[in-house]
Amino acid sequence: MSSEPFQDTGPKQPAPSGLSVLVEPHGEAVVLNVAGEIDLATAPQLGESINAAMEQKPGTLVVDLSKVDFLASAGMAVLIGCHQQAQGNIRFRIVATGSATFRPMELTGMTEEISIYHTRDEALAAD
Repeated sequence: MSSEPFQDTGPKQPAPSGLSVLVEPHGEAVVLNVAGEIDLATAPQLGESINAAMEQKPGTLVVDLSKVDFLASAGMAVLIGCHQQAQGNIRFRIVATGSATFRPMELTGMTEEISIYHTRDEALAAD
């Protein structure tokens, strides 16, 4: 038996949401600056933010994932659903780079279905 006393560290605090979405208007476009982790718990928040932006009926909607640390399949499903919802009405574009966001989308074939750019400027300038 250990002679170390048991130390209670107190109540565990719930983890923060882990996702932030900031809306930034750019003329006829709207950019959603997404940061944190997109997983099963936070994917609905992303979907709500995208849907709210689409209700503004921008010509282009850019979802900037360059500050996202983790993209789970639940997040990719939200992006695909929102892309399908926007077709014909809104130019839906995603900014993704690196292993956390671009690589999972590339492996699942999303890069063949959705316009994905390496920078926000590229996404805003594309026609």
